[in-house]
Amino acid sequence: MKKVPLTARGAEQLREELDRLKRVERPRIIAAIAEARAHGDLKENAEYHAAREQQGFIEGRIQDLEAKLSLAEIIDVTQLNADGRVVFGATVAVLDVDKDEDYTYVIVGDDEADIKQGKISIGSPIARGLIGKREGDVALIEAPGGKRELEILAVRYE
Repeated sequence: MKKVPLTARGAEQLREELDRLKRVERPRIIAAIAEARAHGDLKENAEYHAAREQQGFIEGRIQDLEAKLSLAEIIDVTQLNADGRVVFGATVAVLDVDKDEDYTYVIVGDDEADIKQGKISIGSPIARGLIGKREGDVALIEAPGGKRELEILAVRYE
């Protein structure tokens, strides 16, 4: 199977979620199912059916997280010798030349991407255009919204 890149922080967040699901959520749902069973007829017991459905979601998420972590290639950007270049896990400050606006992106794996937090997937057009560039370089990005010209202001490895 193909390894999937994941930042050290992203892997830690997935492990924390997995731990919470196994130690807190799973026992809570098991207790809710047991309580609902005690109420009698299961055919018309909405609490029982809701708890079973929630159990299915939790078990599915646990399997999903375990699979992601087993396939993860954890990359600690602080240990890389990137020589000032934009690489996976780097934090990049850019200037959108056309809009005259600054943005800061962290290049992460697909499972970690969250544009609201400035985390962009390694497979996104912006990340692909920035990879390998250095501070002061200009990247021409073919984005779905049209062409963008991004000047790299700073590259950090945090």
